[in-house]
Amino acid sequence: MYRYDEFDARFVAERVEQFRGQVARRLSGELTEDQFKPLRLMNGLYLQLHAYMLRIAVPYGTLDARQLRMLAHIARKYDKGYGHFTTRQNIQFNWPRLVDVPDILAELASVEMHAIQTSGNCIRNVTADHFAGAAADEIEDPRPVAEIVRQWSSLHPEFSFLPRKFKIAVSGSAHDRAALKFHDMAIEIVRNEAGETGYKVLVGGGMGRTPYLGYTIGEFVAKQDILAFLESVMRVYNEEGRRDNLYKSRIKILANALGPEEMRRRAMVEFEEIRKGGTLQLPRAELDRIDAYFAPPAFETLSDEMPAGDTAFADWVKTNVSRHRAPGYAIATISLKPIGGVPGDATHAQMDALADLMDAHGLAEIRVSHEQNLVLPHVKMCDLPQVHARLKELGLATPNAGLVTDIIACPGLDYCDLANARSIPVAQEISERFADLGRQHDIGELKIKISGCINACGHHHAGHIGILGVDKKGVEFYQLQLGGSGAQDASIGEILGPAFGRDEIVDAVERVIGTYLDLREPGERFLDTYRRVGIVPFKNVAYGQDLHAAY
Repeated sequence: MYRYDEFDARFVAERVEQFRGQVARRLSGELTEDQFKPLRLMNGLYLQLHAYMLRIAVPYGTLDARQLRMLAHIARKYDKGYGHFTTRQNIQFNWPRLVDVPDILAELASVEMHAIQTSGNCIRNVTADHFAGAAADEIEDPRPVAEIVRQWSSLHPEFSFLPRKFKIAVSGSAHDRAALKFHDMAIEIVRNEAGETGYKVLVGGGMGRTPYLGYTIGEFVAKQDILAFLESVMRVYNEEGRRDNLYKSRIKILANALGPEEMRRRAMVEFEEIRKGGTLQLPRAELDRIDAYFAPPAFETLSDEMPAGDTAFADWVKTNVSRHRAPGYAIATISLKPIGGVPGDATHAQMDALADLMDAHGLAEIRVSHEQNLVLPHVKMCDLPQVHARLKELGLATPNAGLVTDIIACPGLDYCDLANARSIPVAQEISERFADLGRQHDIGELKIKISGCINACGHHHAGHIGILGVDKKGVEFYQLQLGGSGAQDASIGEILGPAFGRDEIVDAVERVIGTYLDLREPGERFLDTYRRVGIVPFKNVAYGQDLHAAY
């Protein structure tokens, strides 16, 4: 993984001391909250319902053991003993005291971490496939290009005050585990007919009030030209994106108003202009230098046979263990979705113990997934029983990755001042309703995603079943959407009908799932059945009609 160079270390340390002075001025009353707001947002500090919230960047979701221990230390010393992993592969602490934030940032800097550009109208944390460098179906590890984009976008003078926030994702596989089409811009590593690797670039995706799927703007961009191409798109957005209307300021609005051909034409004008200067063309030596930081471990020659174990181990392997590119190794997903738990939360004790587990088994990295889980990317198959046993002791061995209880949920009205409704209690109640593992396996792959407001931090538009909290005269209601997907078959969910009350939503979800079980054909997932039969039978049963009369 990437290591700070001298410039990185100096820059982050200087930013910490600068913010320490700004916090002192706020605490003394020299700065009002309105004056302080843009300064704190530049350092990842939000003011939410009950307290400040600090969002810490985890570039492309990769952490080492010392960084995980530091996060545990911060949770224990400065917060309420836990952290919340988010859909942007970051971690949030919900209860820091303002006076302590500079010390937190200083401690983070000591392990090469920071909170810069995790908020504000800038290019946010660059996310990646959480199986990067390990997936069997991967063309190439996408993290080197993610790191190049991170360095290019950090404090870029043209892009620090964009019309609106900007999110970029990267992937090295045709199997999309990074929700590429729902990003402002995305990079997919592809191979051309000559066998060369380059980049497909997508633009204009997004969720929120007006969801769009991104479209391809560059079919095959050469590696040395990727920054020039990205900058050309950013220039079009920065010059032509709306700044007069908050709801129309994202690049998705501009890109879809212009359309693919015109957006591509304008970007290419800028691209050719940038290429003439040659300043953004990446030299081979620089590409090789960054690649070297992400060299794979020295994989041993090991047996590719899955070791035996008890029923609990077999259940965990079935859902939480994925195929690795190297024989004898596996990818292990650590579920942060215990039945009845808060999706994405991990305690300080769990984080410390995971760091110890990494050291004990020679695991250099752990990943944060955009599905609010953690991933051990390079586990020896022979070590899986021991890893599972330790995870079980820690309450982290829930065998539900990709199943109905593996729910994405934003913090909602329990924490966020933008939310209209609570997300966490709904997720907890749904997971308890479907707790039986046999029932979960019978249902099969089913992604439920919950947002507490239209900003869609819970990715409800991309849920097979999406739930959106809405407010009606101070009362919480929940709108169901069906048929969304954040994978390579990306789609935006369709609204089912009128919203359900808080005491109705879980029953409605169960009726929708029951409809799927009644209508599915052999081998079909929920999404397959929905796309085959359409929304009508689900809608009628959800609102109380008989399935066979409705279908």
